[in-house]
Amino acid sequence: MPVFEEDHEPQAQASNMNDQPTEPNAEITYPPMGFGKHKPKMLLMGLKKSGKTSISNVVLRKMRPQETLFLHATTTINKQSMAFMDFQIWDLPGQIDYLDGTYDASSIFGGVGGIIWVIDVQDNYMQPIQRLTDTIVQLTEHHPDIKYFVFIHKTDSLTDDYREDTIRDIVQKITDGLFDEGLENPPVNYYPTSIFDHTIFEAFSKVIQGLVPQLPTYEALLNSVAASCRFQKVYIVDVMSKVFIAEDTSPSHTKTYELCCDFIDFIMDISDLYSFARPPAADAGSQRAQDIASQTAEAQIKSFRGFAIYLREVNAFLSLIGISREPNFDNEKAMVDYNVQIFQDKLLEVIQRG
Repeated sequence: MPVFEEDHEPQAQASNMNDQPTEPNAEITYPPMGFGKHKPKMLLMGLKKSGKTSISNVVLRKMRPQETLFLHATTTINKQSMAFMDFQIWDLPGQIDYLDGTYDASSIFGGVGGIIWVIDVQDNYMQPIQRLTDTIVQLTEHHPDIKYFVFIHKTDSLTDDYREDTIRDIVQKITDGLFDEGLENPPVNYYPTSIFDHTIFEAFSKVIQGLVPQLPTYEALLNSVAASCRFQKVYIVDVMSKVFIAEDTSPSHTKTYELCCDFIDFIMDISDLYSFARPPAADAGSQRAQDIASQTAEAQIKSFRGFAIYLREVNAFLSLIGISREPNFDNEKAMVDYNVQIFQDKLLEVIQRG
């Protein structure tokens, strides 16, 4: 039977998360995270009704997938902020061509770190492929550093064989189209996604990791803590959005993403019942209030689908999640706590340096 341990105060940021609005046009803002001056913006693009707004609401606003059926079509640029990197995501209406000369392309695409292009596999995907190809060709001349992430979306509606054939066909058509325009090996990555399973969080995590400037440093730190704690896999995750900011360099599998997402959902449910808002240490009056404000949330499950899972809060937004198959993991918890505390101190130093 799973055992839930919480050695410190419960995850306080979970209760704060539920205070955020879920309306599609409501603005969510967060305090800056100190990730340096590198604050790119990311664009969500694609034809209308491809699923862009549904993706941003499910990932960033905790909207349930079933509720996206009632979203209206996007008619203006919706800007949302991401807590941990302090940069914006712009959801662009799909019925407008921003490169036709009518709009100031430099104001839209200037400073963009990545573009997520959403293709609806339930629709005829030849037109969005052509629009994507034209966009990449036009932007490459003036904005060569932009990375492109193609979400082959709504793949849950396809059978396994047809899904693989469709993904292969889309990738081949985009590659051929760019090659015909003289672009070889462009910075394009492809991810099959659906808001009804974990694939959208996994894909969004890969996008964010591609934009984090300190990713090699984070990976080195995670490799170190994975070796010292004998974790099979370890992540830095934004618990609010279930976006994985970084992971160690060992092979990753969708199963581990699913495991961590389900664990986060479990922790959030527990936190809804038991957590409370902790005052900032600087504003806390009594010594006890200061002690409460400075405590770090922690949780552990000894047996969760055959794994031991360890969660440790890094700061108000980020947490470390480690997965282990060690049979005596619980007996080594003191060693794990010590090593993770060292990791936390070093990570916060890196974040502060930017």
